[in-house]
Amino acid sequence: MELVTPAMERPGGNEGISRNSTLICAPIMADTVDQMSIQMNSAKSSGADLVEIRLDSLKQFSARDDIQTLIKISPLPTIFTYRPAWEGGQYVGDEQSRLAALRLAMELGADHIDVELKAADDFNNLILGDKSTKCKLIVSSHNYQNTPSVEELGNLVARIQSTGADIVKFATTAVDITDVARVFHITANSQVPIIAMVMGEKGLMSRVLCPKFGGYLTFGTLENGKVSAPGQPTIRDLLDLFNFRLLGPDTKVFGIIGKPVGHSKSPMLYNRAFRSVGFNGVYVHMLVDNVKNFLDTYSSTDFAGFSCTIPHKESVVPCCDEVDPVAKSIGAVNCVIRRQNDGKLYGCNTDYVGAISAIEDSLRVSGVQNGASGSPLAGRLFVVIGAGGAGKALAYGAKEKGARIVIANRTYDRARELADIVGGEALSLADLNTYKPENNMILANTTSIGMQPNINDTPISKEALKSYALVFDAVYTPKVTRLLREARECGALIVTGVEMFIGQAYEQYERFTGLPAPKALFSEIMSKY
Repeated sequence: MELVTPAMERPGGNEGISRNSTLICAPIMADTVDQMSIQMNSAKSSGADLVEIRLDSLKQFSARDDIQTLIKISPLPTIFTYRPAWEGGQYVGDEQSRLAALRLAMELGADHIDVELKAADDFNNLILGDKSTKCKLIVSSHNYQNTPSVEELGNLVARIQSTGADIVKFATTAVDITDVARVFHITANSQVPIIAMVMGEKGLMSRVLCPKFGGYLTFGTLENGKVSAPGQPTIRDLLDLFNFRLLGPDTKVFGIIGKPVGHSKSPMLYNRAFRSVGFNGVYVHMLVDNVKNFLDTYSSTDFAGFSCTIPHKESVVPCCDEVDPVAKSIGAVNCVIRRQNDGKLYGCNTDYVGAISAIEDSLRVSGVQNGASGSPLAGRLFVVIGAGGAGKALAYGAKEKGARIVIANRTYDRARELADIVGGEALSLADLNTYKPENNMILANTTSIGMQPNINDTPISKEALKSYALVFDAVYTPKVTRLLREARECGALIVTGVEMFIGQAYEQYERFTGLPAPKALFSEIMSKY
């Protein structure tokens, strides 16, 4: 385990400390210069290091006056960009006046200007080598379709360099999260300052991990949804959620692999905990389509551990070199560790511990006595909705505690399959509404039914909930799902997915870091949520 060394002061007098020189740039897009002024001040107070002034967003533009004003009023160093429609921007006028405006920005004191690769020759002809020494020329290329091969990207960088660029910039589009690895390779091996981004949700890692691979800057937006390119995080998220200033070449990368994954609160939990003890790691959302391709691509020991969520808990099992016996019998893994000595993958399951102990605690608090096996679940009828990875884990965990198991699933065959393994009954989900063999049963939903954005969905009718003493829902966004709300209205005890989430996170954190889990901190973070 590596703890981080004291940080260096940030260059340029910016508040805070940093272990890397990668800058955070805020895109400034507004209809008027006055609105831009407000945004620039907001960017400074949010912690950005520089601003990208998008001249193409201005509704009215008088080149000399507006550029002069913008340079004068900007509280941060500037990049001037005048993006044409043919490169994904808003400018639709003639090239000559567009390039003349960029030349003017250079002459009037801009710190950087951004010129597209397709226009670089015309721009060089316009300035005839008469380049300001203060102003750095960024030459950029944007690919909104895909991410080319390493060889093609290398050729692209060489072409950009040959224009006389001070800084190389390219942005590609992530068709798959493995595309980002090629961009990391180019960034890490670049001999010149480079800005390399992969657009879209699957490209998020490229924006967060710039400091690890040596990127010149990353873009952070002022608020959610106001992006100048797909997939940009906010400045706040970069600084507070991902601890951007603390990342460096030796930072270990962890993440949650799933689909969908953007809703996950895991990064908030682990990154806060890493920061609180000075552990040199970062934990990011990883939107993964094919888990085997992902693990094969990010095979370095720097990619040190992963939490697995829907739909990868079962498909990840054969990808592991070694699987914990409990996880093997469940047939699902929710935590993968890459061993630092040999790079081998070890899979385990912390799901069932978190959920089962939260359910037991709730029953004990309500006065339910322990059964013969020392658990209040002993002898209880325990109905599990879902036969996927989490369903398997809960069925296995409840069985261990002496409960009688029933599996309800949309497809009856999947339910039957799992019921046979754990020695229980099977139902189709449609039959659950009329299933009432006894009172005071336990219900556990392990599917994503009711998860944001489908918060009005529920797997079972309110009427049927009257037969249950306790209802648990693994969904934790929202914290109280429709299922839990209706169960509470019927008088049942409820256990939220947040409690399972914290429980399973303790063990994962300890496996990731080799340190004891900060349980009080985890509870405090999630109570605010």
